[in-house]
Amino acid sequence: MAQNDEPAPPPARRGRPRDPERLRRIMEAARSHFFAHGLERASVDAIAAEAGVSKMTIYSHFGSKEGLFEAVVQDRTDRVMGGSAGVEALDPLQPRKALLAVGEQFLALTREEDALGKFRSVYGAASAYPEACRAFYRQGADRLNNELAAYLRRASEAGTMAVKNPRLAADLFLAMFLGDGHIRGLLMLEMPDARENKALLREAVRVFMAAYATPG
Repeated sequence: MAQNDEPAPPPARRGRPRDPERLRRIMEAARSHFFAHGLERASVDAIAAEAGVSKMTIYSHFGSKEGLFEAVVQDRTDRVMGGSAGVEALDPLQPRKALLAVGEQFLALTREEDALGKFRSVYGAASAYPEACRAFYRQGADRLNNELAAYLRRASEAGTMAVKNPRLAADLFLAMFLGDGHIRGLLMLEMPDARENKALLREAVRVFMAAYATPG
């Protein structure tokens, strides 16, 4: 949904701008404006001006402000989770090591102010921007759950874990990092320190392994 003072965007072309430097400028400007102003108040005009491109360039490649927001969320998830090969590369014979890696990455994502700002932005604009909310879910929680579920299937096939419902188990594991510390971050209160985060990570993996790891 475009803001009222903006013209309807043209149909999007598939793919992002081919010029890597131009893409970098657009993404950096978009991240900055979404963080500073939220999804609802961020302006495509301002993002384009800061990136040194035309507004039509952004619309032609991302389709809308929601499309640009989705690209920013996807880019952040890629950076934190190591891209689509990140979880796929984990060894199904070493589930504890894999879960520690996934948990550490996800915990870093949920504690970063940039990510917390996106949570606040989406929550505040949920009724006005349903497509952006779907994009945030699709590129964030849904994607991470699916990637972890795929790993748990491989670990179960390898005999190191016994997981009947990998998608549910993945959701349970990641949900353990969205408790008190995450709520404090959303409310802009004092965040857990490194010691607290490390303790949470180890306990989450211990509990999960106790529930799903096979004896041996």
